[in-house]
Amino acid sequence: MTPWEVFAVKYADRNSRTRRDSFLFDDDHHLQHDMDYFMWVLRRGDELILVDTGYDQEEADRRGRPIRLDPREALSPLGIAPEDISTLIVTHLHYDHAGGLRHFPNATIHIQAAEMAYATGPCMCHDTLQAPFTADHICEAVKRLYSGRVVFHEGDGEVAEGVTVHRTGGHSKGLQVVRVLTEPGWMCLASDASHYYENFLEAKPFPIVVDLKEMLDGFKTIQKLASSRDLVIPGHDPLVRDLFPTHGPEHIFRLDRGPLKGLKS
Repeated sequence: MTPWEVFAVKYADRNSRTRRDSFLFDDDHHLQHDMDYFMWVLRRGDELILVDTGYDQEEADRRGRPIRLDPREALSPLGIAPEDISTLIVTHLHYDHAGGLRHFPNATIHIQAAEMAYATGPCMCHDTLQAPFTADHICEAVKRLYSGRVVFHEGDGEVAEGVTVHRTGGHSKGLQVVRVLTEPGWMCLASDASHYYENFLEAKPFPIVVDLKEMLDGFKTIQKLASSRDLVIPGHDPLVRDLFPTHGPEHIFRLDRGPLKGLKS
């Protein structure tokens, strides 16, 4: 089986956060704790898969969370135009992972059935649960469904040879992670199953959680899916930029050859 190239594409960051925003049961809640925002690109010859879309300037203005690059612009150095994307894995429908759906008009979306049901169901009557979602993004996902461009997965599913998805839940009802075959072994793009390395390495839950048991179980699942813990890629950790080499411009990082150094024990 031919391995895939994998790239992390950073388009935004938030550097006004503290550890209180990242971890439950932490002793240093007052300390600064930065967050990066990524999309991920899988490429093998002519095959191309985008994992998540980021969010655009309109959403940045709406939430007061600036972006450094429009996600479409961020992908450009890889020679990717939005129209080139025909396969799009959406790990979950939160604004920072599905906020650019409308910008990829030719994409068929791979998503967990549980996530669509959650984002359009009675749980959204609660403002707290609704907060990470934006109605326009959910409507775009529904439009794709009615145009025949949604593939639902229930639990584990295959997207392409060497690329599978696996529901973990926890952070969102239908959160899924991506397992992809790379040169050094199986890599797990954990997305928000683990925002930071510290979440899964020390079993520290992230504060935005729908099901705490599923989140804790998910920390174990993502490590089992990867050939080694060095090949688990958290969804928002700035440490990714230290562990993996840049690929061209400073906002793109090549993951598929493994990290420059291993994680500390």
